[in-house]
Formats: sequence, C-alpha cells, structure tokens
Amino acid sequence: MLKERRLWLLLALLAGDTLAAAGALLAAYALRFSLGLFPVPLGVPPLEPYLFLLLPLLPLHALALGAAGLYRYRRERTKADEAFALVRGVTLAAILLVAATFFIRGFSYSRGVIVLFWGLDLLLVFWERLAIREALRYLRRHGRFVRRVLIAGAGPLGQAVAHRLRGHPELGLRVVGFLDDRRPVGERVEGREVLGGFEAVQEVLAHQAADQLFIALPLEAHAEMLKILNALEGELVDVKVIPDILQFITLKAAVEELDGLPIISLSEGPVTGWNRVAKRALDLAVSALALVILSPLFALIALGIRLTSSGPVIYGQERMGLDGRPFRMYKFRSMRMDAEAESGPVWTAPDDARRTLVGQFLRRFSLDELPQLWNVLRGEMSLVGPRPERPFFVQQFRTMIPQYMLRHKVKSGMTGWAQVNGLRGNTSLEKRIEYDLYYVENWSLTMDLKILCLTLWRAWRHRHAY
Repeated sequence: MLKERRLWLLLALLAGDTLAAAGALLAAYALRFSLGLFPVPLGVPPLEPYLFLLLPLLPLHALALGAAGLYRYRRERTKADEAFALVRGVTLAAILLVAATFFIRGFSYSRGVIVLFWGLDLLLVFWERLAIREALRYLRRHGRFVRRVLIAGAGPLGQAVAHRLRGHPELGLRVVGFLDDRRPVGERVEGREVLGGFEAVQEVLAHQAADQLFIALPLEAHAEMLKILNALEGELVDVKVIPDILQFITLKAAVEELDGLPIISLSEGPVTGWNRVAKRALDLAVSALALVILSPLFALIALGIRLTSSGPVIYGQERMGLDGRPFRMYKFRSMRMDAEAESGPVWTAPDDARRTLVGQFLRRFSLDELPQLWNVLRGEMSLVGPRPERPFFVQQFRTMIPQYMLRHKVKSGMTGWAQVNGLRGNTSLEKRIEYDLYYVENWSLTMDLKILCLTLWRAWRHRHAY
C-alpha cells in the first residue's frame, strides 16, 4: 500500500514536470516570436521544429530532474531545498537541450528561446510541484494518504515524538498509541493510549495495522530496544529509532555516513552545502561593490585621520572567527597609538579619553568598521554574523557563559542580529550571546538580508556606539 502511494506521487510529479517543460518551451517560443515583445530581424521561424524538439526534451528533462534528486521520496524536503534542487535540475535540462539541438540538422534554434525556456521551466516546475505537495498536505490533514505510527516508549522522548507529529499533520503520520513496560495499559499519553508492553509489539502492530514503529527509548533501555528489534525480524513494518540525545544537542543535529556507518552530529552548523555557497556569493558581491563605491569615503577618512593624529590610518587586531581560528580584523584607527599601554585589553567606555577627534565621529557612526569589507572579501568574515571578539576576552567568556563557543560555528560578521536589536557597547553580554545563538540556530539567507537592511536603517546611528 505504501509503495503504491509513493508510486502515485512519483507519477504525479513526473506528469506535472513533463507538462511544465512542454509548456515552458512553447511559452518561450511565443514570448520570443509571437507576442511582439522582441524584435525579429530574420522573421518568425516555423513552430514545427520546436514541437519536434519536445521529443528529446521531455525524457532529458526527466533524467535531469532525477539526477538532481527530485524524484526521491522525502517528506521533510523544504521549499528552499526544492528550489535549490530545481535550479540544478532545470539548468542541467537546459544544457542537455542545447546539446540535443546540435544533432538536429537543417535548422538553427534561437538561443533566446533556450534562455527563456530555462527561466519559465524553473518557475512552472516549482509552482507545479508546490501545488502537488500542497494538495497532498491537504489530503493528509483530512485523513487521506496517512501512515499509522506506533511509538515504543511513552517517556519524555516518546511524548516529544508524538507532540511533533501531531503538530505537523501535513506529514501524514498519525500516532495510534504507545508501547511501554513502565506504564499501565490504557493510560493516555499525549492523547493516545498505552496499548501494551514491549513484548506485545507484534500483536499490537497487527491489530492497529501500523505502518511504522518509532522506537523512542532512554539510553538505559538498550536491552528493551534489542528485544523489540529481535521480535521484528520477520516483520515488514518500517522501524525508525529516535536516539535519546536531545539533552546533548546544542545546535541542529545532522546525520552523516561513513562507508555505511551512520554518524550523528550534535552541533551541526547551519551554513553548509548550497547555503554556504549562497552566503559566500552574497558576501563577495556586496563587499566588492561596496569597496568600489565607498573608495572616495575611504580616502576622506584616511585624510582626516592622518591630519589629526600620528600613526597608521588602518590597524589590524587579532580576533577569533569561524571554528575558533584567529585572524586579523581591520579598522580605521580611532584611538591614539598608546591606548592600551597602561590598561591592557579593555572595552571602550562612553566618553573614552583614548579616542581621537576624528575617531569619536567614526565610532559614533560605525565608520571605523568599514575596512572589514576587506576581511569579508578575503573570506575571513561575513557581512552578517556574530561580532568577533579578541582571544583575551574569548578565554574569559567561554568559562563564564554556557554555550558561548557555539557562536563560532558561523563566520563572524560586520553586523549581526544582536547589533540590530540594540545589543552593542555597554549592554548585557548574556543577552548578546542569546541573540547570537538565535541567529546561528535560525540562519537563512533571508535573515541575512533582513539584518543588512536593518543595519542600514538604524545600526549606523546607535546610542551604544562609542
């Protein structure tokens, strides 16, 4: 039954993708030649060769999307995952389409049509797949295409599993009950009954017609888990084990594989894979453009520093960045050369006498931070991320503040979630770390863009900037 459902979903996606690809090619032809939107100096070519092009396109399109993993069954695939996979698949399909045109003699296909096809195909396939998945979620919410789940373990871990599944009915996983030796039969947990002990697993599975068994037992119940797994040797039910390591997870956990051996990462950073590529692309584009546009401002600031105080215009200071690696962070010098000769490393205070005349202005409007665009371009920092600290302070904070070092799971930033929420200068360090960790746990490219906009709007003029 389950395999039939997945087959129907696969066929629906394949049919939808095929119709979207055909529609994209025909729409590309119409946009290029039939609607008068673009000049056609050589005249309008006939439609028939483009209709003939559908013969190689449709199977190549399916192969390209399949190579991008878009026909693998994944309930948890997010819209962002789908979009990035689609970019890869549709781009490959367009490249294969261009290659196919070389084997068709006697007709020259328009490059404009191919480019338009790529963009339209990306949009149409995305919205078609979104419509199919939303329809499937609607049916699941109303009890169709639902899988019945039995949970072995009615303790905190099993309750957490049931609670999450109940909060996401679109996944199509409905809890029918629990198994537990430590609770009486009939007791209700998370709205479902305890149906028996672990020894009754086969009987309960058959009676409830369950499709999946979630084993959610504490670490000390290893013997009971082995007992359940041994009892299920001859059964066809899907078995999923939820490891009791929630108390050890500090960031989003991830599962990796080492030659078939599963490895659970308890503190996986969010900026990996395509996310890392997208964030780095944003950093490169913005930092390079800003360095060019702001170069006259850089010259004016340098002139002001040179005329009003002795010493270098720009100075570098060791900071701790991604994975705890040190790097030299650059700033416009805003203090006199012997600023820490007597005090040692200290934070800046309001009305700090160590600041130069120009330095007061630069720090007030955060202009002293602009040379860090070079750190961003070099890849040592990011536009957005937790602000880097000096190793001297890091060694203090890592013992004072729980989970402080987790902020080093992403690159340090010129601005961050804490800074745009007013936490800079002489403000609560604990609150600042809380905001930094929130950023690390909830990172997205959209969040980065939001922080950059908020920075331009209010962070350059901040009452704690001194």
